[in-house]
Amino acid sequence: MGLPVRPGTPEAIVTDHLKLLAGKRILIVEDEYLVADEARRSLNKLGVQVVGPVSTVADGIDLVHAGGIDAAILDVQLDGEVVFPLADLLQELSIPFVFATGVDPSIIVGHYSGYVICEKPVHLDLIAKALFAPVPCDR
Repeated sequence: MGLPVRPGTPEAIVTDHLKLLAGKRILIVEDEYLVADEARRSLNKLGVQVVGPVSTVADGIDLVHAGGIDAAILDVQLDGEVVFPLADLLQELSIPFVFATGVDPSIIVGHYSGYVICEKPVHLDLIAKALFAPVPCDR
């Protein structure tokens, strides 16, 4: 059994961010099977109900239209197609998402500038923070 994590330490902050994922329904859109399966297993361990994973924009759109998605993790390049039509739909529905990609982030068009881009391999604490951590208000 490990030592307790002290509040305010980097380890505690990571743990707190990961707790934000528990109970959420998160769509995974990823065309590499092993990457998608690893993400699914890791998220399941944190209490996430994974929707998918799916490997095409069309399948992702169908699942979003089916409802009940709290957030999404999107690979940018899906076997030759880009995920932007799905990102547009999520944006329109105010469903938070992150881009998880191994491609040059500069291909992500300007109107997604407010969204987090996680380079592969992704860290779930960064995704949790990007999707569900409170955003401080500017005053």
